[in-house]
This record gives sequence, structure tokens and C-alpha cells, in this order.
Amino acid sequence: MPQLTYDVLRGAVDGAGIAFRSVTRLEPVGGPGDKLFPPTFGDEVDVPPPLDDPKLQINRRTKYAVEWRRIEGKSRLCVLLDSVASQANRMEEALLDGWEAGELGFPMVRVDFTDQGHEDPALDLSTLGGDGYLTVLEVPHRLADALLRDSLLDGVPFRYSAIGRRFTEASFANAGALFDLCPTALVFGLWDSTGPKGGLGSKFQRALVSEIVGIGAELGVKTASRIDPAGIEKTTIYEAADPDEVWTLDPELAAKDNKGNPVPLKRGGAKAGSPSVINHGNVTPTVDPHAGGVTIDYAEQTTVLSLSALRRLRFPRTPSGEALVGERRREAESAARAALAALGLAAIAYSRDKGYDLRSRCALRPLHGLVLELVTADGAEPAVYSLDRAGARQLLAEAAKHAADAGLPWRTEPIDLRPMPKLVALIRESRKKSVVEETEVAAS
Repeated sequence: MPQLTYDVLRGAVDGAGIAFRSVTRLEPVGGPGDKLFPPTFGDEVDVPPPLDDPKLQINRRTKYAVEWRRIEGKSRLCVLLDSVASQANRMEEALLDGWEAGELGFPMVRVDFTDQGHEDPALDLSTLGGDGYLTVLEVPHRLADALLRDSLLDGVPFRYSAIGRRFTEASFANAGALFDLCPTALVFGLWDSTGPKGGLGSKFQRALVSEIVGIGAELGVKTASRIDPAGIEKTTIYEAADPDEVWTLDPELAAKDNKGNPVPLKRGGAKAGSPSVINHGNVTPTVDPHAGGVTIDYAEQTTVLSLSALRRLRFPRTPSGEALVGERRREAESAARAALAALGLAAIAYSRDKGYDLRSRCALRPLHGLVLELVTADGAEPAVYSLDRAGARQLLAEAAKHAADAGLPWRTEPIDLRPMPKLVALIRESRKKSVVEETEVAAS
């Protein structure tokens, strides 16, 4: 299988290809039949009937995202193991790892909290993000995130700085600002809904989409129990009159109801006044049928990088504002789209290199190496290519160089914003409240 090269990528972007896709079959690290735990979503819902037998009653409820899909002409119950949004976050994390290691070069915007230390460790913001920086690859809404909106560039609110205003006016017809500031947003998508234009802010669709699904799912059950080694039981726990004490055994020190009786402590779903309201005592054995894990026939990751989406992007000017016209513009736009495609492919390769340990008791392993299929519009059998970490690094470097030579260079140094004082105050106030809540829990 040949390694994907820049020439092939450029030809695909220039019109030969619709998309690169990768379909990877996975199995539990514990082996076929090992139980996996998908993400849960709110309250339990009824499992729907299969598509080919809509009158069948399943009589089962679950907190997992399950649905019937047509696979090889049959209805198969499938369960979501990792969503499109979660996969995007994992790929962004992988790109950040490559950028921080100096392996991948692309523009970066980040908020610098390194000088926001505090004598109280709980209010020390100088280690946010691990190193004191929060980047566009970590915040929820990428370049349009409120953390960047509430930060300053050279003393000016970011969105009212020269480059911030360029971002505000960005569109499919003029995507140069995002290419120059945050090309990952053009790969993973962005909606500038909190900027100066509000809901009318620019929207860029995801060009790279991936999800992991378990095929042929059987819903299981989860058990829970605990024996308290201290043997605490059959004791009444009262709500303390002193809120700093939280709970007490002494009825005289307890809060009283309107009849003067001590009030048993109530918390969560535990029996009022029982040791379990303060996390002591035995845990009665229970069975959870709604989030009890699943067994599957196999898992599958489907990843698509849409070249058609990238071809919608236009780059009429250089970062300095010079107009690109004629053949020069065609060359620059082709090279810029190829660079974005290479960035997406690097995200695929680097995230795969990090593995598939999705969460506790949901670790998967691929059954084959990364295979990229180039899907074309003529209905022909897709051409197949391989791509590893080193190849992705080289491909991105070559694509970025071609874009720079064509007049659309990428910034090599990060743009560092400083948080507004009110943003620092907001984060610290939130942390203060969290510390109070954590202290109460610890005391209980």
C-alpha cells in the first residue's frame, strides 16, 4: 500500500477527490465479548424496535445512545461509543501534542495565564491547561470561544483588535483570516455565535467528521455493593444546627423542625438519617439495568475528511491584504486547501497514534493499520493509501511550504492573549464556590 504523498493530495484537492475516508474495525482490548461502557446521556429512554420489525416491543430502557442501523441488509442494534464532538476533541488534543512537541507547525492562538498566580492554590490560575496556557484546541468553541472574547491582545479586547475584526468578517468567500489565525477551525468547524454579530456570526461546517459505534449491541447490567470495614450502621445522622458542622449524632446539636424535633440529614437518594447520607456504612447490593455496559460483535470507527467542503473556501487576499487574482489566486487557493487537508490528515494519524482508550472500561484496539481511501466522483473503486505519524508530519510541512510560496504563509509564533481582569475574577469566584462545596462534601 503506497504512502500518501503531497502530489496525490494536491491532485485530490484540485478536483479528483470527494473525500478521504477511513473505516477501522476495532475490538475491546479485553478481547471479543468483553464488556464496554459507552457514554451515558441523561435519563433512561426506551430502546426502539428494530427497523425491519417496528411492532416488536423491546421492553428495555437505557441511558446509552442506541439505534438500529441497516448493516448488510439487516437491522443491527448499535450503540454510540464516541460521538463526533468527542472525536473532534480527541483529534484536537492529538494535534496540540504534536504542536507542543515541535513536530507539527500551524498557527496557534492561546490565552496566557502564567502570571495569574495566587497564594491560595485553589485560586492559582498560572497552571491552567497544565502550563498556564489555554489554546484554541482546548476551549469549547475554538477561536469563537468566550475565553478568547474576554481576553486582550496588546491591551485591546481581542474581538476589537485588527486580527479579531478580520475574524469577525470571515466567511466561506473570505476565509483567509481563519487560515491565518486558526486553520483548525476550518477543519473541525466553527460558529461565531457569541461575537459582535451574535447569531449572525460566520458558520463553517466540519470538514473532518469521525465517530465510533458498537455494532450488534447487547445491553448488560452493572452491580454495586460495599461492606464498611468500620461496621457503621443503625445510627441516626442529624442535620447540624451549625452549618459548618454539616452533621451531628447529638439531637441537642441538631437542627430542629417546627415542632422542635431534630431533623434527620437528607442527601441524594439515601434514606434520611442513615449513615449512607454521609458516605458511611454498607452499600446495599444493587443492579443497574440502564447503564450496565454492553457487549458487541465489533466496533467501527468511520472517519471522513470532505475535500468538497474544503473546496468551498475562498482566499482572495494575502494576510497583509494584497489581492490575489487570476492564476496566482487559483494557485494560492489550491495550496491553502491542500494545507488544510494535510492538517486534517495529521489529526487522523496523530489521534490514532494515541490509541482508543475512550474512558474507564471502554478501551479498544484496531484490528489493522490506518487505511485511507480516496473517494472520487466517477464511481471508481477508491484508491488506497497508508499514512503514519512521520508521513503526516512530512505531508503537513510540505503542504504549508507550498501555501507559503503561493502567498498564504502560516504564522510560526503563537498569538498570546491576556485575560481581562474580570475574566480572572470570574474564574476565581467560580473556584471559590467549588472549594466551599468540596469542603462541605469532605466534611460530610
